[in-house]
Amino acid sequence: MGIHTPAPAPSLEPALEGQRAELGDAPPAHPRRRIRPSTWAALAFVAPLVIYLALFYAYPLYENVSMSLHRFTRATFVTGQAPFVGLDIYREVIGSPQFWPIVRQTATFVIVSLVFQYALGLALAVFFRRGFPLSGLLRGLFLVPWLLPIIVSATTWQWMMDADSGIINRFLGVFGVDPVWWLNADHSLWAVTIANIWLGIPFNLVILYSGLQNIPTDLYEAASLDGAGAWRQFWSITFPLLRPVTAITLLLGFVYTLKVVDIVWIMTQGTGTSQTLATWAYSMAFGKGTSAVIKYSQASAVGSILLLVALVMGFVYLLVQRRQED
Repeated sequence: MGIHTPAPAPSLEPALEGQRAELGDAPPAHPRRRIRPSTWAALAFVAPLVIYLALFYAYPLYENVSMSLHRFTRATFVTGQAPFVGLDIYREVIGSPQFWPIVRQTATFVIVSLVFQYALGLALAVFFRRGFPLSGLLRGLFLVPWLLPIIVSATTWQWMMDADSGIINRFLGVFGVDPVWWLNADHSLWAVTIANIWLGIPFNLVILYSGLQNIPTDLYEAASLDGAGAWRQFWSITFPLLRPVTAITLLLGFVYTLKVVDIVWIMTQGTGTSQTLATWAYSMAFGKGTSAVIKYSQASAVGSILLLVALVMGFVYLLVQRRQED
């Protein structure tokens, strides 16, 4: 004897829909998704940053690239009717007899500055890591070059390197060395490089010292028990574990040094061998003397080249960081 399952009751939904259609009522709409208050708060916090970046970074960058593709003069700069010339400005800049010597001077200025800033900053960071009485005070004093206005630092170095009354030449004279004309055309590159190294050491010291604080002391204790000396510990523990910090320190130092104008301009006005791509662009855009020829488009092209070099170094940093993570 089988058990009969009762048939399901007929659904009333089709009939109700038919009645709604006859009465002209539309089916109920799906409710809108409400934006959460936390999302509105996040957008409110992000909006000022986005507006700031758009106004002070994206828009000037667009104008710089646009100016390098149009031939601007003093007249067209006012009227805005500069003709479009494509990459002709870039060809003129790269084909200029000044371009490659200035590129070599810029490379020398950047590389020498980075090497000595990093080496001296790392040595000081390792020195202060051990801790001793008044170490905090001394570490704070090393930040003075970083805190001083650039015009004060540059003027001080200009006075110190004066050929007649500079303290550096007087110090060298104690050892029988003839006075060096630091700020003339032949030695001006080394003069501004020394000053820039002095300015960059505190930055490297702060970043590398903070990186050293993240290295566990247990590693050094274990290495000491294994008989490793201070030099072996540095090359086997300190230097390898500082690679991520080293990469970002060198990248930031490279970008900053590449675009340095102020200290070079105050000390030498970019004369002689101290001329770099950044000071060259500045002199073309704003002129140097009443007889100088203003070249807005050429200055913008040099600025775009500097930006491209900085972007390439940024991608190199990302590639190195990805390899370290792998």
